[in-house]
Amino acid sequence: MTGRERILALLRREPTDRVPISTYELSVFGPWGWPKDEPSYQPLMAEITARTDAFALWGAYTPPSPGDVPTESETRQEGEFTVTRTTLHTPTGPLSTTSKFTPNVKTTWTVEHLCKDEADAERYLSIPFHPMPVDAAEFPALDAEVGDRGIVLCDTGDAIGYVAPLFEFGEFTVMAMTRPALIRALCDQAHERIMHTLRGMLAAGCGPLYRIWGPEYCTPPYLPPDAFQEFVVPYVTEMIALIHDYGCWARIHSHGHTRRVLDMMVATGADAIDPVEPPPDGDIPLGEVKGRYGDRLILFGNMELKYLETETPAEIDARVKVMMNEAKAGGGYVLMPTAGPLNIPLAPRTADNYRAFIEAGHKYGQY
Repeated sequence: MTGRERILALLRREPTDRVPISTYELSVFGPWGWPKDEPSYQPLMAEITARTDAFALWGAYTPPSPGDVPTESETRQEGEFTVTRTTLHTPTGPLSTTSKFTPNVKTTWTVEHLCKDEADAERYLSIPFHPMPVDAAEFPALDAEVGDRGIVLCDTGDAIGYVAPLFEFGEFTVMAMTRPALIRALCDQAHERIMHTLRGMLAAGCGPLYRIWGPEYCTPPYLPPDAFQEFVVPYVTEMIALIHDYGCWARIHSHGHTRRVLDMMVATGADAIDPVEPPPDGDIPLGEVKGRYGDRLILFGNMELKYLETETPAEIDARVKVMMNEAKAGGGYVLMPTAGPLNIPLAPRTADNYRAFIEAGHKYGQY
């Protein structure tokens, strides 16, 4: 089977020749394809392209700031860091945020959040929404580039995925517990924009699988399950219903402790979840998730990135064997790390362990 045939059969719950193997964020395709241009990553990327099943992340993103107000940015250098400060001029006053970036680590740190307090949140709520056509022009070319090697994994946040990062995380959790009506209002505002973008992507033929990120902000121990029910379930349920209306599938992304919210994830109508982190980073073993939900959910993941960065190839092989024993039977499982490396250059140990991970997937994943 080709990668695309294998993935589509998986989504339809049809038999496959082996368990699909994904390296998740470590990709040569689309916006996440930066590793193909980094010399230390290139040998490994060639093997990933040849021997795994591509889920190429792409989305017509809904920004945390809707872009409907005058915005200005200034950038400066602080040693190795590029620092950017952005100000939104809302109808009720300015909001500012500051981020830092270094070229040796492929991520951005927010060091000043847009909303520092309740007054800032009220200013954010004053931003009007002027719907614009959704730009999905990149999708056909990316889908053609991926070709038989896999599919495009359409990416979108849910309401809480955009609301929580407006605040410093500790401040967000306090707000969620003490000002739930304010958080709901922010979620309602974000959800309107998200649904507009999602409809545009679906109407443009983007699919067949959507990843919904954000629910992890409302998982224990950060917030109690009641918060997940309030700030995640109604919004994600509506998103998934729309995705299903277009004949596509939906996958909920949530790191961490998910045992107490898994029933709620199932209740949203989700077809799949990731990354199913093992204890102690997660709080429920892969085999238990498979036993309880394997007939309703496709499971992606369970290989912690930290193991790929610190262990030996033999240890990775042994871990993959256990994962296959726990989740392979009956289909509905994708072998996948919980994240991708961000450091430049790529450490030789990490590269060796990725090769062991892929080899073990082929060795133990045959049906």
